[in-house]
Amino acid sequence: MAFSTADLTNIEAAIATGEMTVEIDGRRVTYRSIDDLRKARNIISAALQSSGVAAKATRVSYASRVRS
Repeated sequence: MAFSTADLTNIEAAIATGEMTVEIDGRRVTYRSIDDLRKARNIISAALQSSGVAAKATRVSYASRVRS
């Protein structure tokens, strides 16, 4: 199954709003829980990253210090 960035956007919007029914790859899918939606998001994201469609997320952290 080939996923699109629109599929990922639809899943992320559903997670944000709590909607359980999402359109993915032209089909309407109803999930049982937010956890299932998150699992689907991770699968779609990994598929897009492996196909080169989506860039991998970069984690950046900054050091900080407290001045006395």
